[in-house]
Amino acid sequence: MPIVESTFKPPFQFKNGFVATVYSGLIRKVNGLEQQRERITTYDDDFLDLDWSYAEGKSDAVIILLHGLEGHAQRPYVTGMAKLSNQNGIDAVSVNFRGCSGEDNKYYHSYHSGATDDLDVVVNHCIKNKGYSKVYIKGISLGGNITLKYLGEDREIPEEIKSAVAISVPVHLTGSATELHKAKNKPFAIRFRHHLVDKLKIKIKQHPDKISVMEIYSIKTLRDFDEIYTSKAHGFKDASDYYDKSSSLQFLPNIKVPTLLINALNDSFLSHECFPVKEAKENEYLFLEMPKFGGHVGFIQNGGFYYNEKQALDFIQKYA
Repeated sequence: MPIVESTFKPPFQFKNGFVATVYSGLIRKVNGLEQQRERITTYDDDFLDLDWSYAEGKSDAVIILLHGLEGHAQRPYVTGMAKLSNQNGIDAVSVNFRGCSGEDNKYYHSYHSGATDDLDVVVNHCIKNKGYSKVYIKGISLGGNITLKYLGEDREIPEEIKSAVAISVPVHLTGSATELHKAKNKPFAIRFRHHLVDKLKIKIKQHPDKISVMEIYSIKTLRDFDEIYTSKAHGFKDASDYYDKSSSLQFLPNIKVPTLLINALNDSFLSHECFPVKEAKENEYLFLEMPKFGGHVGFIQNGGFYYNEKQALDFIQKYA
């Protein structure tokens, strides 16, 4: 599919990718959204906490929203899309990945960039238990990688899934990991590592046979975390194996659902491999938009809602 020409023009002060990223992650507020929590059981008897918000009146459409690394369903980039969807007749279910809802999950394993089975659980819950006939998916960053991988895997995609949107996605995890370890991203890398290690300190209390205190304190980088925890806890040989098998880039040619991918050219988290021009041109279902500005999930514009949120709404309405 031809590349989508972007019309995004942020206010001058947010043309800087770092500023846009920080503002969107730490300062943006979304008010007026009411969420109701539902806990569902997974295929392996763990749990997922889902935060629902509803359109006025009964809707036959729902959008599944997936957060990024160490995010949750109350992050503004999730609640902004939920609110916009509700205002336009679409219910929203904001997913908290395992261990991200404020309570640790049951098992030593949790979630990762390629863990698509939990998304499948939510999709089926929306269709079979809730009765929605139209399902849309929007994933942000890590959640976007899960979305793209899910749609391109060797699985039967329910006909109720009408379209999907993925924002600021590290489709090539090795390349993105390299970028995150560069000096330009040091503040973000430190913040991610701090949150991840804190969660491991909770897990060791319940699973002392799985990891040692010495191993936890040896984690100095995000790759160390993936080497010591993510890969081992989820059945990969090492961090490299995890990155290779979980990257959504290799699954893009197989996507058969209209899907919009928006990655900003000034997103410091993304390597050049994360702009899959060739894959988009060769797949009629994959639409790639590469705005000059936007940083990482920082598509700020005047009017309350972000550019990527309005683009997502326009896209899913087109393929409703």
